[in-house]
Amino acid sequence: MLRTQRSRLAIWSALAALSLLFADVGATKAGAAHTVTTSPVSGTSSATATPSCKLIVNFQRRNFSKPAKINNKWLPLAPGTKFVLDGKANWGSGLRRHRVVFIITDLTKVINGVRTVVIWERDFNAGQLVESELAFHAQDNNRNVWLFGEYPETYEHGKFTGAPDTWIAGTARSKAGTIMLAKPRVGTPSYLQGLAPAIGFVDCAKVIKTSQKVCIPHKCYRNALVTDEWNPLVPEDGHQQKYYVRGIGNVRAGFVGGPEHEVLTLTKKVRLCAEAVEEVREEALKLDRRAYRVSKDLYRHTRPAEHTLRARACQ
Repeated sequence: MLRTQRSRLAIWSALAALSLLFADVGATKAGAAHTVTTSPVSGTSSATATPSCKLIVNFQRRNFSKPAKINNKWLPLAPGTKFVLDGKANWGSGLRRHRVVFIITDLTKVINGVRTVVIWERDFNAGQLVESELAFHAQDNNRNVWLFGEYPETYEHGKFTGAPDTWIAGTARSKAGTIMLAKPRVGTPSYLQGLAPAIGFVDCAKVIKTSQKVCIPHKCYRNALVTDEWNPLVPEDGHQQKYYVRGIGNVRAGFVGGPEHEVLTLTKKVRLCAEAVEEVREEALKLDRRAYRVSKDLYRHTRPAEHTLRARACQ
């Protein structure tokens, strides 16, 4: 959710550095500790290198007993919940109105042996749809929330242009990562949120503040958690800082450095009624079916999304 937009610049030299990451991860045996410390992953020289992800959770399927029940206190993902964030961003044509709408569907999809919750997210720039994405999340037995892949369709002037940044954990050397820690604390190492070498995608995150004040329309909170996210392969993209409120989730996001200058604030959180949930389900299933044609090399390793969850009653 609210993923950093990925640069399509040539970064082949940086991809070579990923081999260090795989070597370190692969050296961890199945029965070993659940975390390993990696070598820096960066496409820059050592003098200007951006810090890499230090903490990588060793993925094991047996640690996901009830993966579709995501009740992490900082990132609860209840089926049928709709979030709307509004603000401004620069996507190449100056600073313009930007809106992100993401909905927790009542669908699940098995990826790399784990049943994940399907989230449908849409990005609108100056009122036009620029991206429509399916993202796949699951919660482990310790209540860490994981990201298992993304299928992001891109649009220009209302026309579909492809989904080149698709990645699915367990395919093309891609690896799932931790999107939210169960017990986030300042001082803990930076952690991997997702890895897809084929598209030069590495997301790192670090907890940088707690007990922060953050305001959204009509309400302020004083217990916000702040995380910092970045792609060490593309340091020029800057860092994205996100504010999370207990029991709600992500309420604010903003960039530090980089060209986008995106700032988004939660303006609406609602629980959809049955008819709306059904409509969302059908739209998400359309994307899921189309992905087997658009990104067939990756998507063919997955089963179709299924309606297995029940949304709570609407307000």
